[in-house]
Amino acid sequence: MKKIEAIIKPFKLDDVRQALSDIGIQGMTITEVKGYGRQKGHKEIYRGAEYLVDFMPKIKLEIVVPTELTEKVIDTVRSAANTGKIGDGKIFVMSLEQIVRVRTGERDKDAI
Repeated sequence: MKKIEAIIKPFKLDDVRQALSDIGIQGMTITEVKGYGRQKGHKEIYRGAEYLVDFMPKIKLEIVVPTELTEKVIDTVRSAANTGKIGDGKIFVMSLEQIVRVRTGERDKDAI
């Protein structure tokens, strides 16, 4: 089993969610986050004063899938989140040792 974490632009969330739903992904966790990479941030003007916005708003998706679906999910997220511009995000893949559903005690693939 794999845990896929994807950092994407907020306005691409609906596109990514729909694309994942289309390939049969039933659940994910979504968190609003802030960060920066090469994008660095930007300047804004508020009440006549210029200030630097260091951290850009992003969305973090966490998706747990059987190992055999990993590449399909990566390709789906990448194509749905891609704008071709700096700051499109990153995808991280981690191995999971064990999953347990709290309510029923089901484990591993049955708990996804």
